[in-house]
Amino acid sequence: MLRTEGVQKRFGTLEVLRGIDLDVARGEVICVIGPSGSGKSTLLRCIALLEPLTGGRILIEDELIASGGRELRRRARADIGMVFQQFNLWPHLTVIGNIVEAPIRVKGLRRDDAEAQADALLAKVGLTEKRNEQPGRLSGGQQQRVAIARALAMNPKVMLFDEVTSALDPELVREVLLVMKQLAQEGMTMLVVTHEMGFAREVADRVVVMDQGQLVEQGPPQKVFSNPESERTKRFLNLLST
Repeated sequence: MLRTEGVQKRFGTLEVLRGIDLDVARGEVICVIGPSGSGKSTLLRCIALLEPLTGGRILIEDELIASGGRELRRRARADIGMVFQQFNLWPHLTVIGNIVEAPIRVKGLRRDDAEAQADALLAKVGLTEKRNEQPGRLSGGQQQRVAIARALAMNPKVMLFDEVTSALDPELVREVLLVMKQLAQEGMTMLVVTHEMGFAREVADRVVVMDQGQLVEQGPPQKVFSNPESERTKRFLNLLST
């Protein structure tokens, strides 16, 4: 479904990604872990075409997107849903307004169809009763679930999650992770940057460890967490357990 080949990213003289090769199969859930500053979020932003590559290629279903033309990139963005650390909801729109905006403007859906789809997504994330609320009246966990529904409204082929629980109070984390678990069970292709190791153990098909802009280890969660091969992975996991 998704492939990165030798992906590099520099910001001035700072080399953030140093040749990332990663294959993500259809329906696979990959959790990306590693210390802060290792390039995890930058990798997701490059895949979402929010950052231009310094080098390398990104393909979806064997179609080149990162180095393709403007029209190809526009179509590719509709295939990639991304949910950020911050909720990034439009404060002047209601919950339903936030969800229908892109399908109407980008995909040309009729408003009735877009709202019917949005209502189904709100039911999926457990927020039917918040349909007409303003985002500012919702809890952080509710806002993040709306953000997930908004990303799903474009019917993406791949969903990217960038530390989506890091801005939430601990008691609100569970409701967001439950929605993500449901998506995984339904077969959504997902690339998840997370510090929620319990979620990674339970839901991931594969765990990828990054450090200093490189992939240092990857494998099934039970292997990576219980018997890591990389010394860098061992140090990182030991720090988490102290």
